[in-house]
Amino acid sequence: MSMDFYEAVRARRSIRNYTDQPVPKEVIQRALSAALLAPNSSNLQTWGFYWVKNPEKKQKLVEACLSQRAARTAKELIVVTAEPGRWKRNRARMISELDRAKAPKFMYPYYEKLIPFTYGFQFLAPLKWLIFNLVGLFRPIVRRPWSPRDREEISIKSAALASENFMLAIAAEGYGTCPMEGFDECRVKRLLGLRFSDRVVMVISVGEPELTQGVWGAQIRFDPKEFIHEV
Repeated sequence: MSMDFYEAVRARRSIRNYTDQPVPKEVIQRALSAALLAPNSSNLQTWGFYWVKNPEKKQKLVEACLSQRAARTAKELIVVTAEPGRWKRNRARMISELDRAKAPKFMYPYYEKLIPFTYGFQFLAPLKWLIFNLVGLFRPIVRRPWSPRDREEISIKSAALASENFMLAIAAEGYGTCPMEGFDECRVKRLLGLRFSDRVVMVISVGEPELTQGVWGAQIRFDPKEFIHEV
């Protein structure tokens, strides 16, 4: 039975060792569906989720993850990517969806003019930086994205939000995850046939937690007063 939201938040831990118990495919499918419901920048959905099921590819992925135990003992491995180059295709799809939904007219300029200007015309990046900052002298203005790096960063943020949805969904089902940043990104990209502009945000392992070695102790969090500020 699925947990309540706050129970799932408390239950989610980074699991370093898993049992041999398989994870039902329906659990992964539901969690991936939850990931796709995550908020993302301008609803451009510039993310990717690669469920690596092929045994040979899975073994290569484990090796690319430095053969760490969280990857080696996992029953399932999901690679989460940021794919900023998809903005142009998905912008066109959003306009089609606006047509289908008979959306208010004021929504169209955002996708027809603002998105192409901010996400595209990368050869004008210095000029865009100058325009945004000059306007910002006189009134509040969103100053990014003006460069390819900004566009990449936005895509990574969206993919990270989706990753949290995925991991909380898995926790709610009673299984564990570990979001891994320790991997050889070049090898992972080559394994999955990703483009040069794509980024591997994290590799998430999934399985049933092994209780004696899967978690290394109580969850450590510092004093909330250091991080939560009322201003």
